[in-house]
Amino acid sequence: MSDEKLSYEQARTELAGVVERLEQGGSSLEESLALWERGEKLADVCQRWLDGARERIEAARAARADG
Repeated sequence: MSDEKLSYEQARTELAGVVERLEQGGSSLEESLALWERGEKLADVCQRWLDGARERIEAARAARADG
């Protein structure tokens, strides 16, 4: 599944797994870098979802105030 199609929950769950693996240590430098890069991408996916949710809430509040 492409990153763009991940739900917030899927991205968050995978990100938690990446963080756990990094915290455990024992990976090679190359593996750690790959995990870090994946984590950055997943964090971006989560942030996009959160930004979208914030925009929807702000739009709903503005519509309610105008109504």
